[in-house]
Formats: sequence, structure tokens, C-alpha cells
Amino acid sequence: MEAVRSESGVRSEKIAAPVATVIARTKRFQVWFIRVCSSILLWTCLVQLLTVGELWHPSFMANTTVSIVKPPHHPPPLLPLRNYTSNGYLKVSCNGGLNQMRSAICDMVAVARLLNLTLVVPELDKTSFWADNSTFEEIFDVEHFIDSLRDEVRIVRRLPKRFNRKYGYRVFEMPPVSWSQEKYYLQQILPLFSKLKVLHFNKTDARLANNGISIDLQKVRCRVNFQALKFTPEIESLGYKLVRILQERGPFVALHLRYEMDMLAFLGCTHGCTKEEAKELKRLRYAYPWWREKEIVSKERRSQGLCPLTPEETALILLALGFDKDTQIYIAAGEIYGSERRLAVLRAAYPRIVRKEMLLDPGELQQFQNHSSQMAALDFMVSIASDTFIPTYDGNMAKVVEGHRRYRGFKKTILLDRKRLVELLDLHQNGTLSWNEFAVAVGSAHEKRMGQPTRRKVIADKPKEEDYFYANPQECLCEGADCDDLLGPAKSLFRNMPYNPTVKILQRTSWIRSTFFSPVLIPTAISGLWVEFSFSSYSPLLYSVTSSLSPLIEHETIDIRIWKASITATEQGTAAVCPEKLIAPNRRFGLSYTIAIDSGLLFLDDTCV
Repeated sequence: MEAVRSESGVRSEKIAAPVATVIARTKRFQVWFIRVCSSILLWTCLVQLLTVGELWHPSFMANTTVSIVKPPHHPPPLLPLRNYTSNGYLKVSCNGGLNQMRSAICDMVAVARLLNLTLVVPELDKTSFWADNSTFEEIFDVEHFIDSLRDEVRIVRRLPKRFNRKYGYRVFEMPPVSWSQEKYYLQQILPLFSKLKVLHFNKTDARLANNGISIDLQKVRCRVNFQALKFTPEIESLGYKLVRILQERGPFVALHLRYEMDMLAFLGCTHGCTKEEAKELKRLRYAYPWWREKEIVSKERRSQGLCPLTPEETALILLALGFDKDTQIYIAAGEIYGSERRLAVLRAAYPRIVRKEMLLDPGELQQFQNHSSQMAALDFMVSIASDTFIPTYDGNMAKVVEGHRRYRGFKKTILLDRKRLVELLDLHQNGTLSWNEFAVAVGSAHEKRMGQPTRRKVIADKPKEEDYFYANPQECLCEGADCDDLLGPAKSLFRNMPYNPTVKILQRTSWIRSTFFSPVLIPTAISGLWVEFSFSSYSPLLYSVTSSLSPLIEHETIDIRIWKASITATEQGTAAVCPEKLIAPNRRFGLSYTIAIDSGLLFLDDTCV
């Protein structure tokens, strides 16, 4: 029995030994498994903490390359807020196209400033011919608009809730009187705010006079136009891309070919149209009740110079003005009436005609499709940047672009005399004028219509016939005595001289480079260099002068210094230019100013003592 028990015990011990080993191994495995999982968990947590920047210790990153992150961009400090007691809220609804609304916004900011009002961000027209539902925020940078004017006028995005219709408040609406002076707003509009607190101007086109406005208020209009009304980043980015593409291809002309359906219907201009097209335009004119004139004689309108030039007429005028076949032309306009059929003659004369749709991918323009004001903003940017701007009709865009180009240094803008051109075109086409006679006559008619510095034409009691403020904001182009030099007094010798002369070197000298900027009339005088003027040139000049005179590309970047100079006219029609003092670089001057040279040194002879 004992032997059996002994044998049984031995067998049990043999069985128990492997089981114990297995259990021990299992426990060790469990310990290691827990350790591994814990390590993974800890390292995961550590990585997460490092990623979000919660944990940082040099020892962890001793052998790691660290990227240097630039500090966040801080916007410039805000302008000081103008401290005034607001007399009420001014709400405005702009009417018309993009540039008519742009001018109106400038006027309304000036009115709010004059009356010490709080301006509500303007509403844009959504019911006109273009049916564009774009809001202010979709075209202009609203934050920049508000912040850049905070030292002039308080601007809010919307009316306070207590003035909302839902709370039973009815805002009084009215259109202010067109072409009004400050006196009208101070005596007739301001008293309304003591009772109403909120006033809604439901029409804003041309509600402030061109002339007779205080200098300070005129400068507010300019500040809004040239600084505060900045396009959205999306529009600006694409606009700059368009400009870059065009400039890479060489100098270019922006042609504002306003031969569009709405303009032709509104004006009643059907020259060059088929009978069916003329009927279509008339039907459209009757479809819009706020277009007052219905029965219009197209021939009379055209003879008065009140119609846009046709594409065919435009081709002849460009040729007469000296633009050769290789000229790059950007058409800054919407859909041309008659489409490619009407562009055929112009395109045959100028094969390098382009439009934004030809330069950009369809996807880039997709977000702007069916938004005519946003598309017009792109054309506006290109027109401002162009080497030459030529509008075929002096509508709102043409006038506002002209003013911007004056502000940017009187960039070349050819202002077509349509009444004279129609006469010349008809004389040429009936055989009375040969081509050479026609070209000379066209050139002579436009020698003084190149956007050079001049004073606005003022016609008392006829604001529609006088020069538009936004086409020539002279109060913002010069100050004090400089204005007489730039714009010329009433009987100035240089007042109406073109600013792009042909230059003849009378006494050659050795120097590095000189450039003539619009509205530069006189080139450099160094080492006794003298110049003579020919008033028939239409394009700015850029020369490199060493031992000979050779043209350079107009757009070459140059390091310049500008000197104020005096001009003395002689009986022979020549002039001596003598620097008087160094002034701030890149400041705009006109007519009787200029010396620009990249060497930074001027050596004068006895003629300038």
C-alpha cells in the first residue's frame, strides 16, 4: 500500500512541476505585457503632450532639429478713435454699377463726417440691370474700411436692434438732393436727426457737389476712395495675378470698350447695329421704367458725341493714335454687344487682344461668375495698372479710373473727344479725308487729352456738364503753392502742355540713366544737359544715355531720386532745368518738376548758378 502511495505521490509531483512552471511563465508574461502596454501608453501620452506644447524639456529634444516658427503677424496699430457725440445713424443704399456705388460711398462717408453721424456699412444695389446680389463684404474689405476711417467717422455693420422693424421701428427713407452743397446737409438734413435718430438715403448717386466743398471734406472723399475702399483679398489676389500676367508679356493698353447692351439701350445708340438689334435695344430701354428717356434718335446722339465708339471705330482711332499691330490690348469690359462678330475688325487690327477669360483658368473665375460687380473690380485693378488707359465712353468706371491714375502720378490716360472723332470718322469714310490727314487730325485733337495735370472745369449751375470730382480730384493731388506749379494758374505758360514730350539732346553728356515719369515734362539737366520739347509724343520715354541715346523698356525698375527744379522758358521754346533742393523720393510732381537719376549725384555747370 505504501509503495502505491509513494508511486502516486511521485506521479503527482511530476505533474505539479510543469503546471507550476506554466503558471510562473504566465505570470511573467502578464507582467511584461502590462509593462509594454504601460510603456506604449506613457509614450503616446508624452508624444501628445509634446505635440500640443504642454511638455517641454531640453533633455527630450537634445538631438532633435527644431523648426523656428516666426512670431504671428501683428496688424498695424489702430488709428485713434475720433471722439464725438453722434447725432444719429445714417443708413445708405447705393444704386448703379460698381464705380457709381464706389463714388457714392465716398460721398456718404463725407456726409457722415460733416454731420457727426454714425454710418452703417452701405448696402449695394441688387435690383439694377446687372442683378448682382453681391454684398459690401463680398467686394470690399469691410474690416479695413471701418478701421481705416475710425479717426474720421464711426462705422457700424448694422443698426442697433432697437431700430429694427421687428421691434416696430420704421426708418424714414428719402433721396438727398443731387449735387448738393454742405449747406443743404447742415440746414435741411441734420435737423431731421434730432427727431428721427435714423435716416435712410435710398439713392446716393451724385448727391454731393463737385465743387464748392471745403478742402477738408474733399480730402475725406479722396481718403475713402484711394485708401479705405480696398477690395477683398480674393479679388485683389486674382487682380494682381492678371496684372502680373499682362506685364510679363510687355506693356499693355487697357481698353474700356463700353459697347455693352445696357449702355447702348440706355443711351439709345444703335450705330453699326442691325435692325433687329436696334429693336432689341429699344425694348430693353422700355423695360426699365427708371430709364427716363425712351424715344431717342441715335444719329443725333452720336453726332453730339454722346455714344460709345463702336469696336470698328475704335480700331481706326487706335491706329490713328499710333498704336501698332503688336500692341497688347486688354479689354476691360463685360460682354460686348454682338459678341465676336463685332470684335472681328478690332481683332484683325490688333491680334494681341486679350480678356480676363483668356488669361485665367475657368476655375479661378468661377466664384466671380454672375457677379458683375466683382468682375468689374478685376477690370478696375487692371485698368489702374495699365501703361495706357483708353475709355471709349466717359461713364462712371472711366471717370473713377481716370482719377485714380491722376492720383498715382498722372499715368497716361487718353480721353477721347468723341464729338470730334465722329466728325473725323465720317469725313474719312466718305473720302473727304485721306488716311494721313485723318491720323494727323486725330493726333492733334488729343495732344491735350492725355490725363495731364489740369484744373477741373467748373460750370455754375450745370454740375452734369462740368468735370467730375472723382475724375480729377485736384484737391488731393497737391497743396498750397505746389498746385500752381502742378495745375498751373489761370494763364500759366505750362498749363496745357502735354506731359510726355519727345526729347532732343542738345548737349550730350555721360551719365547713367534717366527716366521721365508722368507727368514729367522736363528730363534731367546734369553737366549742362539741355533739352528741347516736341509736343506730339504719346508715350513716356525711358533712355539710357552714355555715348549715345538708346530706348529701354519702359517698365525697368530704377532707383531714383527726385529733385525739385525750376524752369525758365526761352524765346526759342527751350528750357533750362536747374535743381533747387532734394525732396522726398517718389513724391508726385507735375509739369515744372523733375529730375530723376539713379546715380544719386548731380554735377551742374554755370548755367544753374
